[in-house]
Amino acid sequence: MIALLLAVAAQTSAVPATSAAPAAPAGVLGPIGQQQLPAKGCAAYLWNPADRQLVAMAVADPATLRVSLGGRTLDLARSGGDGAGKLGFADAIDYRRDDISARLSLEIVQQDGLTAGARVPSGSLQIERPGQDSVVVPLAGLIGCRS
Repeated sequence: MIALLLAVAAQTSAVPATSAAPAAPAGVLGPIGQQQLPAKGCAAYLWNPADRQLVAMAVADPATLRVSLGGRTLDLARSGGDGAGKLGFADAIDYRRDDISARLSLEIVQQDGLTAGARVPSGSLQIERPGQDSVVVPLAGLIGCRS
């Protein structure tokens, strides 16, 4: 019996964490396609771990967030933030455009061997639009920087 439980536990731990991540509800957050690194400063390239589609790009300066909502690619301006963060990004950043608000939360990990950037092993993007349900999408990604 113990051997059976150990075998089940080993199989469960062998399943990558990304397979359990939910995809964004259909028609809400779409892919934004390939994006360029800014000429100066840092940008976070963020994807949904469920399907590995690039769904957001946050630029540190000017502080903007690019997403595709309902088939339209939009840039939202930073409206606030919380936490010390790293590389020009707060731990949680608020963005707005018209009646759309978003909150981006990032875990930023700098490590040896990764120059001019960092990993984003986990994060989330919450989108709120009047008259519609709020949506929270799990994220992961990379940050790239130029000086």
